[in-house]
Amino acid sequence: MAPYTRTTIQPTEDQVVVFLIGMRFNRPWKVRAWLPVVTAMAGMLRELEREPAHGLLGTRSGLGPGGPLLVQYWRDRESLYAYASDTTTTHRPAWAAFNRRARRCPGAVGIWHETFVAGEFETVYGDMPASGLAKALGVREVDATTDGGRRRLDASRHRT
Repeated sequence: MAPYTRTTIQPTEDQVVVFLIGMRFNRPWKVRAWLPVVTAMAGMLRELEREPAHGLLGTRSGLGPGGPLLVQYWRDRESLYAYASDTTTTHRPAWAAFNRRARRCPGAVGIWHETFVAGEFETVYGDMPASGLAKALGVREVDATTDGGRRRLDASRHRT
């Protein structure tokens, strides 16, 4: 049996932005209202994976209350905002199309997002493959300098 392993993230100078985005199926039978939202998000993720210069570091997906939820880790706030406003990427046309559909079928699908600029953060993963922030930033084994949440948080404050 393999020994229990604990890892934490690699130190980084990046600002790291955590962007939560999701949708809610208010009227699930209105497939024409919500299916384009799902497919547009899939297209944006493919684009961001193909072009790392946009600044997306990694993602994690799941189900939230009422629908899909996506956690995104971005290099910095400027990268996130630049991608969101870039008229040559998938996002702007998809956002415009969503707004047109929402006016034709109001209330069928809800969308939301929350943006967190992470100046300090602490992580630990026990017997886990790299996931979430660890997958985005890289992992290292927990050692004497990172054993304990307070030490890991202090290490994030004094990144080199």
